[in-house]
Amino acid sequence: MTEIIETDAGAARVTWREAPGARLVLAVSHGAGGGVEARDLQALAAVLPAHGVSVALVEQPWRVADKKVAPAPKTLDVGWRGVWPALAERGLPVIAGGRSAGARVACRTAVELGAAAALALSFPLHPPGRPEKSRAGELLGSGVPTLVVQGGNDPFGKPEEFPAGSYDIVEVPYGDHGFAVPKRAPIEQDEAVRIITDGVVKWASSLG
Repeated sequence: MTEIIETDAGAARVTWREAPGARLVLAVSHGAGGGVEARDLQALAAVLPAHGVSVALVEQPWRVADKKVAPAPKTLDVGWRGVWPALAERGLPVIAGGRSAGARVACRTAVELGAAAALALSFPLHPPGRPEKSRAGELLGSGVPTLVVQGGNDPFGKPEEFPAGSYDIVEVPYGDHGFAVPKRAPIEQDEAVRIITDGVVKWASSLG
């Protein structure tokens, strides 16, 4: 099921992948350089419903409007806030999630919106080559149980660069910012994707 939701930042689009007898909702948005067709988002939407988690793929208004450049972070937050009532209206706990810029949005707004937890896929800890421009405060300040899934070779922040905190982290070996692994890597692409889905399934099961 797909629905269009009007927000103060424009019309957003939510595509649902329903779980029979769902106990949780995972709402995930995309990054600044792509949409919900990202391999990790599609894999989670395919796998999680069998584990009692309905998945809502959230497309920010700028993507729905077919714009090429993402707006400022505060505008992304406005769009996310605008779709939240539709995500929560089923009365189930909602995990706020996203990849890259979407992960930042999820962490920034988790407490405010009453999220049960936060899922940060490819959290952009810093711009490539600029570790001094850390965004760790957004992650550390999520205020809810948080899982980071990070590529081992992500130029926006490798797992070992992340500061100590109360969150969990799953590393996708050799993965880049899009979780792509080189052809020469000792793991195949489908194995890398399974690490993502297995990690999220295990973590989500611990949430109750």
